[in-house]
Amino acid sequence: MLKAENAYRTITEVADLLQVPASVLRFWETQFHQIKPIKRMGRRYYQAEDVVLLARIRDYLYKEGFTIKGVQKRLKMPETKNADTSLNKVSTETALGVDVDKVCSDLEELKIYLSEYI
Repeated sequence: MLKAENAYRTITEVADLLQVPASVLRFWETQFHQIKPIKRMGRRYYQAEDVVLLARIRDYLYKEGFTIKGVQKRLKMPETKNADTSLNKVSTETALGVDVDKVCSDLEELKIYLSEYI
């Protein structure tokens, strides 16, 4: 089932692995210059590092709520925990229009209040 690390995967295999439509992968190619599958006879072939990058993009977009522009900026940043945290927080606050720290604080207070009645 699993192929060797250096094996090429077709767009269908990658789409199935990442659980996104192949059309989304083709769209991401137009938005993220880092994605460069090998194209032979009209077919796309992805290497392992391409799949890892696509998985990161998927997670930023679908799990963390980044916009395409936010992911583009994130991919240009060096890999540091502080950069990831600050951009993620800005992206979340922008997307939700709320202060995440304030909501967390309010929820903690509510938890304490309700624990007195349970």
